[in-house]
Amino acid sequence: MGLFGRKDWNVVAVIFERKDIFRINGNRARGGHADKVREGAKRHDRTIFWAVFDQKGAFLEGDAGRGSAHVSPELVERIRRELPRLTDVRQVLTVLESGKNTKAARQLHWDHQPHA
Repeated sequence: MGLFGRKDWNVVAVIFERKDIFRINGNRARGGHADKVREGAKRHDRTIFWAVFDQKGAFLEGDAGRGSAHVSPELVERIRRELPRLTDVRQVLTVLESGKNTKAARQLHWDHQPHA
């Protein structure tokens, strides 16, 4: 929550691009729009995992998305555990937290990512 209990969230989604490439998409949203952004990430067909962070980088909530069917359940569980600490996620959050941009994206580079 932001000032006076108003939502000010950073919504991050791990998107399935292909078997060996995942992308981190992040959006900063406030108020009622924050709920819409979160729901969009949840419903996106290629979202492996979505997460909501506050402006201090704290993980608020997250879960597997529809795109999790493209990867193993073990990989989804690793993402669930490690997502808040992944360097690429932290970099996207830093951009969003600065307030200069409301959107940020980058390819996920991660040791547990499957390789072709």
